Amino acid sequence: MRTSSSATSATSTASAFSALSAALAAVLIVLLAVLVPFSALSAWVDLEIDDTDRYVSAVSPLSSDPAVQSTVTDLITDEAMEQIDLGPLQDTVRDFLHETVRSFTTTEAFANAWDTANRTAHEAVTAALDGDSGEAVTIDLAPVIQQVKQDLVSQGVPFADQIPVQRTEITVIGADRADTLRDTFHWLRYCSIWPAIATLVLLVLVVGIATVRGGLRAALTATAAVGAGFVLGAIVLRILMAVGRSRALDEVPGNDRDAAAAVIDALTASLRTTVWVVLVVGAVLVVGAVLLVGAVVARVLLGRRRARRG
Repeated sequence: MRTSSSATSATSTASAFSALSAALAAVLIVLLAVLVPFSALSAWVDLEIDDTDRYVSAVSPLSSDPAVQSTVTDLITDEAMEQIDLGPLQDTVRDFLHETVRSFTTTEAFANAWDTANRTAHEAVTAALDGDSGEAVTIDLAPVIQQVKQDLVSQGVPFADQIPVQRTEITVIGADRADTLRDTFHWLRYCSIWPAIATLVLLVLVVGIATVRGGLRAALTATAAVGAGFVLGAIVLRILMAVGRSRALDEVPGNDRDAAAAVIDALTASLRTTVWVVLVVGAVLVVGAVLLVGAVVARVLLGRRRARRG
């Protein structure tokens, strides 16, 4: 009777422990699904959006992007032709100037002008994200236009001196959408990289406590839960990025949309890399933990079988 009672008690204790482990694993997965995207976004704001050099480095390759080149060419041509009136030759001059400016956007001088414009624009972008309601997030192309005009004039291109140098903007985020992003941006900037650090500390504590309390099997269960949380968090982050991109572009004027999409994609490239890294790490942790648990269980069952035969 005592043996049966002890076995029943042990079985109940094991069942309760298993149920508790499963509940804690579920809580950990849900917690990571929230912490992973939040940590990635706050670190992204701190390390890239708020850093001028990294911001410029992210958007610098866009000088060779066809959408950006086309938008810049159209803007400069439109602004210049407003200052020129040649009657029946208007369309001919327009085509000539458009092609000349388009050709210039493929040069190294344009790439340098694009970097200069974005270094200046970075302050305006962060100020707009910190600014008052009703203010859109834009990039001013005036430094680019100034460089284009100087180079075309020095090459003796007709009518290049008629290109006006004034504030000419590409809208990246519309005013209404920027208003909805400002509070989120402030919170992410305030949190900085600390959510990422807190997430790593949490993971070390969870796996460490599981190892001490429950041994190898509990540690592997915790590791599998961490991996599943990483995978789910990466998926949530990717969904948030897709929804945010779509909503941001909804309010951008049609003639700026392609260029705005290119800018947004360039700035979020590091986030897309983060998604894949976290996804792969999570998958490796899940698969590795499951395989190790299977190996441990198989070894235990094999040992029991041998004991029974003996």
